[in-house]
Formats: sequence, structure tokens, C-alpha cells
Amino acid sequence: MRIIHTADWQLGKSFARFTPEVRSALTDARFDAIDAIGGIAREKGVDHVVVAGDVFDTTGPSDREIVQAVARMSRAACTWWLMPGNHDHARAGGLWDRVRAKMSPNVRILDRPEPVEFADGAWVLPAPLEFRHTREDSTEAMTEMATPPGAIRIGLAHGSIVDFEKKGDATNLVPPNRAEISGLDYLALGDWHGFQMIGGRTCYSGTPETDRFDREVGSIVLVELASGSNPGVERIETGRFHWPEQTWRVDTATDFAAARASLEAGFDPVRTLLRLKLVGALSIADRAAAIAEAEGDLTDTLRWCEIDARELLGRPTADDLAAMSVEGTLGAAARLLQSDCDADGPDAAIAARALERLYVETIRAGDVA
Repeated sequence: MRIIHTADWQLGKSFARFTPEVRSALTDARFDAIDAIGGIAREKGVDHVVVAGDVFDTTGPSDREIVQAVARMSRAACTWWLMPGNHDHARAGGLWDRVRAKMSPNVRILDRPEPVEFADGAWVLPAPLEFRHTREDSTEAMTEMATPPGAIRIGLAHGSIVDFEKKGDATNLVPPNRAEISGLDYLALGDWHGFQMIGGRTCYSGTPETDRFDREVGSIVLVELASGSNPGVERIETGRFHWPEQTWRVDTATDFAAARASLEAGFDPVRTLLRLKLVGALSIADRAAAIAEAEGDLTDTLRWCEIDARELLGRPTADDLAAMSVEGTLGAAARLLQSDCDADGPDAAIAARALERLYVETIRAGDVA
């Protein structure tokens, strides 16, 4: 049989750091991912989708967020099996009772650690979380969950493999050999937001829509199962947005343009949120031009752009200094700073920044020839 394994939808995530327009786009993409998963299930002939925790980002999503999620799932021909994770943990009278009041027949909630036959000869063994953090192994009960001989046993859990975290301080830990200990044909995990195979029978699907920088595009996994055999696992990309984190070395006036062209050749700008670090050394005028382009046209072209230019130094040329028609104290300061830059001593970087600031301010004041 085949199933789709997904996790960490975190519907209702606030994305507070972004502008309202970007927040809206990211929020919509997470709900649209449900439609994309339903479409893949239809295309691949999959009847069941298991969600290994963190369907919602909090235990208190709005009614609209719950209704939107259920409505999207109800349109698909598959059955959705939802398990509470650490962000949306189960508690009496809480979130999951609210979801039950809204849900359609093809949405099922696995909020009790009990085996459930969800297809002929196939059982899901859930380990729902009752608290955001626990030092107990929520998967330990899977060993005692009885299923008929020859049944396919699918574990569903949310937490960190022991080796991922420092022992002693970590919570929601899962032994890396849980599948073997508990006789599972497959252990579907959530919590880690990237795709990761652990041995032959344990897998993190990753989130279907990436929500942090320097992570691969969002994904789900298509799992082919047979009792007693290692599963076949196929990662399928579902993410709309890319979140690259890049460092561009800019030592000439053309380096920035080349790096930008490379970025736009590899990513669709309107689907890209970029965290950009600029390093190198330019003339003061070229540095100012590069930062102006980064903060202007590049930022306007991309969905979002964060820029760190602290390590892009401005090294004034003779032309830069000649253009600064400042006399008196400012002129003397410029010459002193230039001397420190030329000496390339321990204060050279600070002197370069100070000289650049002086240059920029003289531009603003109209004192550049």
C-alpha cells in the first residue's frame, strides 16, 4: 500500500517579522499546501495522508483557520489522519475538540495513543503529545500496541531523534531505533522541518512549506509499504517559496551584478525570500551604489530581502577623496582616517567605515565635487 506522510503545517503561523503583504502571502501558501497535497494524493492514487504533528502553530488558532484547514481537506478524495504535536498538543476541551466540531468525514484525529486500523491490514500507531515539552519517550507505548499478525505497522510521532539534541536538556525525544524496537514497518516523524531518513524505516517528511532561511524547499513523502520490508520513500517538493541564505563577495563594481544574475537564474524572484550578506571591499562610491541597489531594486524585485552589509568595507580611492570638497576640521579628519586606512593596522576597518560615513554625509550635504 502507499501513503503520504507529511508534518509541521503550522497553520496560523504569524510571520511577525515580515510586512503585512509578505505575511499574507506566506499564510496563504501554507493553506494552499493542503490543496497541493490532496492533488498529489489523487495523482498518485493514495487514499490516506498521515500528518505527524503540528497541524496548527498554536493550541489557539482562530475559528477561521480551523474552518479553512478542514474545508481544504474535505475537498480531497483521501482521508487525513491528524496527530497533535508539540505546537498543537492535545488537552481536554482544547483545540482538537474545536476541530472535531468542524471536521468532515474524511478527517480523523489521532489524539490517543491507541492503534487504529486505517486501511485493510494496515494500522497506525500514534504517539500524540499531551504537553508542549516532555522528557518521556512518547513512542515507548508502540511496542505494546497489538496488531494482527502480518499487519502493516505505521508509527506516527513528533519529536527529535536522540542524536539530534544534547542529552539531558532535550525534550520530546525519540530513539533512533524505535522502528526496530517496536516492530514498525515505518515510523513517520514530525518536528524537524527538513526531509531526513533515519536508517531504513524512519523518516522526517519536512514541512510542506518552508518557514525559515537556509532550508530546502518544502516537501512531503510518498511511502510504499509492505509488511516486513523496508519502505520505499520518495520525497516530493510542494513548497511555493524559497528561503535562501547567501553570502556575496563584492570586490569590484561588477561583482554585485554577477551575483544578482546568478540568484535570479536559480530562483523565481517573486517566490524568493533572501537573507543576504555582503562581504568584500569596494571604493566608497561603488559600495554606496551596491548597497543602494540591494536595498532598492533588488529588494523590490524579491518577495523579501534582508541585507547585512557590515562586512562590505568602503575603501576610499584618490578620486573619492578628491571629490570630498571639505576643509577645516572635516578635511583634517578625512586625511587622518585615510592615513589609518593606508596603514592597514588594527583600526583600519573602523577608519574605513568612518571615512565612508563622512563621504556619505558630504554627499547628502552637497559637498561632493
